[in-house]
Amino acid sequence: MRVGGIGFQRGASAASLRAALASVGPVDRVATAAPKAAELAAAIGREVEGVDVTGVATPTRSQASFAAHATGSVAEAAALVAAGQGARLIQARKIIGGVTIAVAEGDEG
Repeated sequence: MRVGGIGFQRGASAASLRAALASVGPVDRVATAAPKAAELAAAIGREVEGVDVTGVATPTRSQASFAAHATGSVAEAAALVAAGQGARLIQARKIIGGVTIAVAEGDEG
């Protein structure tokens, strides 16, 4: 199972969010930090899993992400958590139009 994790600032445009998601190809699920899941789902027209990203170790580290969510990358953390135990990043975070996206792969589904 492939999970796209997305990090974004409130008010990010729907077009930017959809473009970031499209940039990684097909994913089975989309995830983000729990407080932003409804906003993301409405913007992209797709179900979004809201997860707790607090304290999740990530290979990259954004100071803004760490200050706001206690994780180095919301996108990487959300993808890893939603993909389940033993998940691995298959695409580290990248920034597309101000939106951060990463992809994890896992066995849960």
